[in-house]
Amino acid sequence: MSDITIRPADTVTPLADGRDLLFFSLPGHDPRPVTDLRPLPARDGLQSEIRLDRATGHWVAIAALRQDRTYKPPADQCPLCPSPTGTDSEVPAHDYDVAVFENRFPSLSGARIDSTFALPAETTESPVSAVGHGRCEVICFSSDHQASFASLDHAHARLVVDAWRSRTAALSASPGVAEVFCFENRGEDIGVTLTHPHGQIYAYPYLTPRTRSMLDQAARHRTAHDRNLFDDILATEIADGARIVSRSEHMTAFVPFAARWPVEVHIYPHRRVRDLTELDDAELDSLTDTYLQILRTFDALYPTPLPYIAAVHQYSSDPEQAEGYLHIELMSVRRSATKLKFLAGSESAMDAFITDVTPESVARRLRDLIAEVGA
Repeated sequence: MSDITIRPADTVTPLADGRDLLFFSLPGHDPRPVTDLRPLPARDGLQSEIRLDRATGHWVAIAALRQDRTYKPPADQCPLCPSPTGTDSEVPAHDYDVAVFENRFPSLSGARIDSTFALPAETTESPVSAVGHGRCEVICFSSDHQASFASLDHAHARLVVDAWRSRTAALSASPGVAEVFCFENRGEDIGVTLTHPHGQIYAYPYLTPRTRSMLDQAARHRTAHDRNLFDDILATEIADGARIVSRSEHMTAFVPFAARWPVEVHIYPHRRVRDLTELDDAELDSLTDTYLQILRTFDALYPTPLPYIAAVHQYSSDPEQAEGYLHIELMSVRRSATKLKFLAGSESAMDAFITDVTPESVARRLRDLIAEVGA
């Protein structure tokens, strides 16, 4: 395994309200940032709150400030396109490859990574709340408004992965952060309000419900079998083969045995690591290639691009997260060319998913598409 290094941002510049704007650039590219001239309000009073749901033990973020966030602007008013004049967008620059900045309308904002923050004890005795400690960032994959992650070439997509790693390292080291989550929502059917190619990075002060559930399951598996659950899941899928979509030297992509969504693919590295920062260069290149392959195959499924959510599941060095295994989960609500899966009573109210297609048939179709279009 080669030496592992974390790439820092190439350029850092302040926005008008004090937020940092970070640029990650391809060789020979210069974003040429300019002064942000927008009359943005001060952020001193910006605050969100987290409240504990005593019935489930889950934390809920209360962020009324997000009601004012930008909603479906016309392309010529996109806040993520470069602004050479410094007056029109969140990215005051002539151009850029990848840009990262703190969300202007964040879900977690109260303590702004305050070193004195401590998550309140969870109790069912009385209501529990705290400031919305944490950080929410936006990551722009390209300055091209019409691009998508799937349209990026390998070098540019790898730059996005490097930016994910850089921010994961920085945010994981911040006080009071329990989990760093990189993700992308793509398509209006998912609820996206900005069509420019971008994703988000959340630094949570608590473990999210899905992460906690997976870690609890992994702990039970360790106690019962003295093995890592995710190691066994990957080994089982490889041995079965029916749900494998793609496999390389370092990565395997498969439709999970109990897939919840009409289209769902998980990508696992063959070596168990906690987060993106622990992958070496060969693994990072392989992850980038596999990720691009799956996204391009998604877009070949139907006549129009597939709406999807991409979720990078990462774990920290905290002993509570020792059984964690870095992996990416991709999912779509589209169940046919013209139909969507809506989360109705069973899913939304009871979290009991019902799927209309078999995971094996979805995997077979994706494999066939890869062979057909050479994604």
